[in-house]
Amino acid sequence: MIKAILIFNNHGKPRLIRFYEYFAEDLQQQIIRETFHLVSKRDDNVCNFLEGGSLIGGSDYKLIYRHYATLYFVFCVDSSESELGILDLIQVFVETLDKCFENVCELDLIFHMDKVHYILQEVVMGGMVLETNMNEIVGQVELQNRMEKSEGGFSAAPARAVSAVKNMNLPEMPRNINIGDINIKVPTLSPF
Repeated sequence: MIKAILIFNNHGKPRLIRFYEYFAEDLQQQIIRETFHLVSKRDDNVCNFLEGGSLIGGSDYKLIYRHYATLYFVFCVDSSESELGILDLIQVFVETLDKCFENVCELDLIFHMDKVHYILQEVVMGGMVLETNMNEIVGQVELQNRMEKSEGGFSAAPARAVSAVKNMNLPEMPRNINIGDINIKVPTLSPF
């Protein structure tokens, strides 16, 4: 089972963090720092998997990673997962990001975090691998994009809210509100 997915840059700045097991926030930060130090000090020509750090489970867990340009993609898994299978999963995830963003870079992960999380959820959910077929994942992302465009996305939400209020059949606004000894005069509002 996948316990955590961490993506950070060459300087250790986290760009995506997903834990599938509960850790307190301060422990998560320590895990990120320890994982970065374990992975970043390794040469590029050595094996891409190593024992998990002392904070994330030690020898019961493995860190499987790939280093692409300025980003490290690290999956922390338990002993039931195949190292080569996870390396392939990282490759599928990165290629899917590349297809969706047309040459993905660190800035895409920063400015399109919602889409990156959606893509990750298409691949892994709850620590279990859902989909490894890149074409299926890209198809679902494109379907999501079409739905957002047809609904107008977040930018159209205020306009939809105003039109919904306009279409409500409200009785005439009260002019005075009396609560016990308190008398509130409601100002006349202009129609929409």
